[in-house]
Amino acid sequence: MILEQLSIVNYKNIGEASMHFSPNVNCFIGDNGAGKTNVLDAVYFLSFCHSSTTVQDSLVLRHDQEFFVLEGDYRQAPSADDALSIFCGMKRGSKKHFKRDKKEYKRLSEHIGLIPLVMVSPSDTLLIEGGSEERRRLMDQTIAQQDRLYLDALTRYNKALQQRNAMLRDEDHEPDIQLMELLEEEMARHGELVAQRRSAFVQTLVPLFAQFYATVSGGREQVSLGYVSHCQRGPLLDVIRRDRMKDRAVGYSLHGVHRDDLEILLDGHPMRREGSQGQLKTFVIALKLAQYEFLAANSPAQGLPLLLLDDIFDKLDATRVEQIIHLVASRQFGQIFITDTNRDHLDQILSHGAFDYKLFHVADGVITPSAVNP
Repeated sequence: MILEQLSIVNYKNIGEASMHFSPNVNCFIGDNGAGKTNVLDAVYFLSFCHSSTTVQDSLVLRHDQEFFVLEGDYRQAPSADDALSIFCGMKRGSKKHFKRDKKEYKRLSEHIGLIPLVMVSPSDTLLIEGGSEERRRLMDQTIAQQDRLYLDALTRYNKALQQRNAMLRDEDHEPDIQLMELLEEEMARHGELVAQRRSAFVQTLVPLFAQFYATVSGGREQVSLGYVSHCQRGPLLDVIRRDRMKDRAVGYSLHGVHRDDLEILLDGHPMRREGSQGQLKTFVIALKLAQYEFLAANSPAQGLPLLLLDDIFDKLDATRVEQIIHLVASRQFGQIFITDTNRDHLDQILSHGAFDYKLFHVADGVITPSAVNP
């Protein structure tokens, strides 16, 4: 997929901007806090119907403004005759409106996967340092972009989970056992599909990830990924029901695919305890590039995903920076959006490939295209 044009009004610190993009590489240069990341976040929003930093839409509204608008014009390829227009607008205190070619979606889930996208950002270190919900989110976001059955099953599982948890928390009434059993059956039925798709995803992801990590790190460390699920303990319905009394005591469901995780090891030890900042960042970049490869291979109808690289060179040694530059400058990726405070990194990328690109300078929410290429 190619984003040809993006219009932004009152999004975070950006008052108004309209940008025409290169189908290959688009670079944003500016100081920290200038608004570079906010441009990428607007692109992210048009793919996932929410910000990469919050699910509370009111928080993306520019201070003291009453509405925001995002509009993106896309094509499958630069010369393709398949123009696609996506609109999102919201007034303060009202729900957002999301439209495809001027027709509003009945359900936002219908939009997920239409514009596949992978974003790499500094906050991705939470994939290692944060809780299991961060790693589940990576699995869910990736699989849902190319598998609508998965997204439907995950939605139904989560709805049943929320209802069961509400019954477990109710201190004034004993749970209706028949209703509880129905909810548990719903969780098990949809949860087993979720676990199957997650397991298959991780099996496909591991060799892609290992290849990218070896390339960026120079093969200096051995890393591994493993899928961990309560479904591995036996039939999920039995696992969920096994500790119902304990669930009632704590007020929530202790077992199910909402507790799944990705095990991350560096040289056989947990990476969160063993990895340096450079190794953590290398891991995240390799994982996200593997995610990109997975989507590119499994979502051919939508074309290559958009790749958003936000400040990826910080805390990396010169060797890792050079390897990433070679990767990004290669032809295996589609349209790329990249931010940095250091012009030298972007000049290195641009000098490594004979491809089209555009350069934008960002300052205090104002985006200015460069008149002269470096």
